[in-house]
Amino acid sequence: MRALVEPLLPEWIEASWWNLPEELVALAPQAEIGWFDLHEKPPVLAAVEGATDLRWLNTAYAGVNWLPLADLERRGVALTCGRGLTATAVAEFAVMTMLTVAKDFPALVRAQDRREWLEHAPGTRELAESQALILGQGAIGQAVGRMLQGFGVETEVVRRSSGPGWKDRLGEFDWIVLALPGTPETRGLIGAAEFEAMKPEAVLVNFARANIVDEAALVEALREKRIAAAVLDVTEPEPLPPGHPLWSLDNAHLTMHLSGIPTPASLARAAERFARNCEHFRAGEPLEAQVDLKLGY
Repeated sequence: MRALVEPLLPEWIEASWWNLPEELVALAPQAEIGWFDLHEKPPVLAAVEGATDLRWLNTAYAGVNWLPLADLERRGVALTCGRGLTATAVAEFAVMTMLTVAKDFPALVRAQDRREWLEHAPGTRELAESQALILGQGAIGQAVGRMLQGFGVETEVVRRSSGPGWKDRLGEFDWIVLALPGTPETRGLIGAAEFEAMKPEAVLVNFARANIVDEAALVEALREKRIAAAVLDVTEPEPLPPGHPLWSLDNAHLTMHLSGIPTPASLARAAERFARNCEHFRAGEPLEAQVDLKLGY
């Protein structure tokens, strides 16, 4: 990221750069502004704890429930996240997988591997005129909705303020798309009762957080064909162990948390947003993509 960020930094920023986790932890106590991202979280958490002068912490991750939010709030540290940076890439992944299920694209791949010329299309579902319920109206939910409308899908969005009435209508939808943040309120939101309420043709599409879904109940629903399929970008644990039942269910489609992997375009957006926020921070203005530390997103 240095090559992207450094040319954009204002002159008043005195930047210290790190390459190794131990360098991050050693430099953190000097920081008023921190960008401490690492895939391995213990060094990041140690850096946050040691950064006693920290006033603003930035992360390119959209989900922040792994950070000590209550502690940051107590210390008066502002937190900005990667909200929206990879929304296009995630939404494209989601729509791609929905088409994959509708047309049974895996069957075509397997037939090609066998050098078998199929006489009939393995999947005949159409997205056009189907109904999708999108849980979550953040950047990803909005992007998925826009793309699905282009395919003629009738979409309905559930926002945080919508209330629980959508559960009574689960049986109306062909696609249930999860694009919610991971919070205590969303944990276990989709479980056995919700799967029972869905139509047999329904497909669950989860590009949000794994713990929103009761995974044991999902496995049972897929195994007993209570719903047609599930597309899962997120699972618990990650990676899935080789013996996990989701690997062996032909109606479980796993995308291995690849949808939000940063792209060159999203990395450039992250650098540009950080540079803009530096100026907002200096001026005492609201920061872009600032996290409500009480809500967790």
